[in-house]
Amino acid sequence: MKVTEDEIKYRQLHTEGCPQKVPAEQGEYAGAYDSSRITDNNITDTNLLEDQLLEKIIDRDNMNKAFKKVKKNKGAAGIDDMGIDELLDHLKENGKDLVEAIQAGKYRPKPVKRVEIPKEEKGKTRKLGIPTVVDRVVQQAISQELTPIFEEQFSDNSFGFRPGRSAHGAMKRCKEFIDDGYKYVVDMDLEKYFDTVNQSKLIEVLSRTIKDGRVISLIHKYLRAGVVEKHTFRETGQGVAQGGPLSPLLSNIMLNELDKELEKRGHRFVRYADDLTIFVRSRKSAKRTLRNIQPFIEKKLFLKINEEKTATGYVGRIKFLGFGFYVYKGKGRFRVHPKAIKKMKSRIKELTARSHGLSNIERPKKLRQYIVGWVNYFKIADMKSLLKGVDQWMRRRIRMVIWKQWKKVSTKFNNLRKLGIEKGKAWEFANTRKGYWRIANSPILARSISNDKLSQRNYLFFFDYYKQVCVN
Repeated sequence: MKVTEDEIKYRQLHTEGCPQKVPAEQGEYAGAYDSSRITDNNITDTNLLEDQLLEKIIDRDNMNKAFKKVKKNKGAAGIDDMGIDELLDHLKENGKDLVEAIQAGKYRPKPVKRVEIPKEEKGKTRKLGIPTVVDRVVQQAISQELTPIFEEQFSDNSFGFRPGRSAHGAMKRCKEFIDDGYKYVVDMDLEKYFDTVNQSKLIEVLSRTIKDGRVISLIHKYLRAGVVEKHTFRETGQGVAQGGPLSPLLSNIMLNELDKELEKRGHRFVRYADDLTIFVRSRKSAKRTLRNIQPFIEKKLFLKINEEKTATGYVGRIKFLGFGFYVYKGKGRFRVHPKAIKKMKSRIKELTARSHGLSNIERPKKLRQYIVGWVNYFKIADMKSLLKGVDQWMRRRIRMVIWKQWKKVSTKFNNLRKLGIEKGKAWEFANTRKGYWRIANSPILARSISNDKLSQRNYLFFFDYYKQVCVN
C-alpha cells in the first residue's frame, strides 16, 4: 500500500511517549474530558479502575469467544490485507503481545479501510469503515463485555442490534401503538448519523457508566483511529465508523439518550438503530412533537435531523424497516413497502438475467437462498396476492432464460419434443422469430417448462415458501 505523508505524520504522533493531540469537538465538554489525556496516557488512578473491566475484556475466554465470532462473520480484510484465514496463526504468535499492549495502554488500533456500498437512492452510497481482523477481535471482545452492562439501561422501545430483539419485534410494537389509536407519526431521519456522532458527547455518555478509564481510553482510540481511502489517511474527528463489531453498540448507547428523553416526555416510539418513528394521535400533534424534540437532538446530542427525509403524517404513508402500514377495522396491519418490492424485483432480474453467468444448477440455489431470506423477513406482512403475481413474472423470466440457452433451431425443436410438445408445434416454435420475452409467456412454454418441471429443477417460488412460514 502506498504510504502518504499524512500517514507518516499519523505514525509519528503515535510513537511511545508522544501523546496524540485530539481537539475537543465541543467546548461544552472539553473541560470535563481532556481528549489527549483520555486517549493516550496510561491511567493508574484506582478510582478509574472500578470493576477491572479491562481485565474482563482481555480475559482469555472472552478473547477466544470474540475470535470465534469474528471468524464466523467472515468479512473483508482491513488496510493490512490480513484475511480471516490468517487470523488464528497471527493470534497464536502475537496474542500475548496484543493483550499486554492493551493492558499497558500502548495498543494503537489501525485506521479503517473506507468502502462505499450503494444505497437505495440512485447515485448515493453508504460509507463503511472496515477494521483489520485483529481490531475486529478486540472490538468484539469489548462489545461482549459492554453489552450486558448497557442492556440494563436501554429502552424497551429500542430494537436494533440488541440480543433477543429484531425488526419483527419493532413492527409488532408499532402495531400495538396503532391499535391503541396512535395513527399519526413522526418519521424521523438523522442526517448521516454514523458520520456525524459527536465523539466528545459519546465519551461523556460512556463515562457515566464505565468507570475503568482504560476502557474509555481504548474506545476513544478506536473512534480516533482514522480512515484510509484510496491510499490516503484521513483523521476521524467525529463519527463512528460503520463496519466494526463495536459501532452498533456505540450507536445504541448514544441514541439511548434520545430514547430516555422521549420516555421522559411520555411519547410512544419505536427505534431500530437510527430509524425512529414516534406515534401520536393527530397530525397537529405530530408536527408539534417534531418541533419540540428537534432542539434536544441538535443542541444536546449535536446531531442533525434530515429535513428532506423527515416527515409527519398518517401512518399509512410511511416506510419503516422496509414495511408499510395500513389500518383495517381499526387495527394496524403490515404490507411490503413499494420501494422494498422494487428492490426485490431488481434482485430477481439480476439472478434471472442470462448475462449474469449463472449455471442451471447455481441459479436455482441463488434464487432459493434469496427467496428464503426475503420471505422470512417479510412474512409478517399481508402479501399473498403480491407474491402470486411476482411468481408468475419470475417463472416467465426463468422460461425466457432457458429458451435463450437453447439457441439453435434444432436444439429448441429437440427439447420441445422431449418435453411432450407435438412435432408440428415444436417445429413451428423452434423457427419462430418472436422475441424471447413474448415467447416466454406462450402456452407452449408453459406446457413444456411447466411449474412442476421448474420445481423438479430445484426452483423455489415466493408464494410456495410463504405458505410454509406465514404467520397471518
